Amino acid sequence: MTAAGIRTDPISDRIVHVGQLEPLARELLAGPIWDYVAGGAGDEVTLGMASSAWSDIPLAPHVLVDASTIDTSTELLGHTLAHPILIAPTARHVSYHPERELASMRGAATAGALPVFSSLASSTLAEISAAATAEDSPWWFQLYVQNDHGWTQQLVEDAVSGGASALVVTVDTPTLGARDRDKRDNLGAAAGAQYPILAGMTPSPDSTPPHRRIYNPHLSPSITWDDLEWLVDISPVPVIPKGILRPDDARRAVDYGVGAIIVSNHGARNLDTVPPTAVALPGVVGAADGAVPVLVDGGIRRGTDVAKALCMGAHAVLVGRPIIWGLATYGAAGVTHVIEMLRTELEMAMALLGAPTIPELVDDLIWR
Repeated sequence: MTAAGIRTDPISDRIVHVGQLEPLARELLAGPIWDYVAGGAGDEVTLGMASSAWSDIPLAPHVLVDASTIDTSTELLGHTLAHPILIAPTARHVSYHPERELASMRGAATAGALPVFSSLASSTLAEISAAATAEDSPWWFQLYVQNDHGWTQQLVEDAVSGGASALVVTVDTPTLGARDRDKRDNLGAAAGAQYPILAGMTPSPDSTPPHRRIYNPHLSPSITWDDLEWLVDISPVPVIPKGILRPDDARRAVDYGVGAIIVSNHGARNLDTVPPTAVALPGVVGAADGAVPVLVDGGIRRGTDVAKALCMGAHAVLVGRPIIWGLATYGAAGVTHVIEMLRTELEMAMALLGAPTIPELVDDLIWR
């Protein structure tokens, strides 16, 4: 830390696992912003299971395997990635660091991680594109399909022309869940909450009293499979639905021509008591049957969690809240350190499992 108390180097501060960053971020983001970051829906039952569902899965390592060289590289939708740890889309990075998504981009690039930037980012697409170009880093764009297809198509074109190499379309959020912490904090009316990427959108008026309000002006409650089909048809880059939990929905998404699937429960922030993603992942992998890559987010806190997801058939994982913790506490360096800690732990797990390359992380390494 500097004399002024500003944290600058997580390594010299002996941050050795991502969980250490959570209380530091809580201290910095105390109040409504921390409630928004940390909270889930309803009684937060699903939120409470997110990480424990991964830790409850036992591993079955092989022994006497040459682990002198560990290779975490992987291929994903045309990209050769240094490792299978991606950065999940999260909103309003200005709430966590003054350099916003630009710091996140730098941190991601240094760690060799592909970031997904949210429609609810606090930076413009032009700013994100320029930051990605400066770092020579690939990135994906998370999209909320709007009622106005013309406006949505223009947004797609702007993102793709700016370098987004895939569209991650959120399919599980016709409305937000019962986020009690945010309601209590009146976060939806927070002053200064701006979303420059959606600046040209005309929000739907809603005269419903706040305590009875269901819908969100930035989300379309009428999105259907027809909208997904339309998006696949118009998009020049792969379309990846995010928020699929059911095998039958996964199979249908494959039939509609998606480029990949993300198993997600929206950070346990929408419908409470849905299963944690560690529980939902095997069914979706089975339904996809190798036709498209399957990715998963939710509760990833250790390199062993990453290894388990890959053993269960995921091609990659996405990390959300820990990235915010790192960004809030150390800026770009914190983002880098989160990814590097997870990658290092993944390498250790691969060595100890007797699986020194990503393709060798198979279901047989899960204890049955």
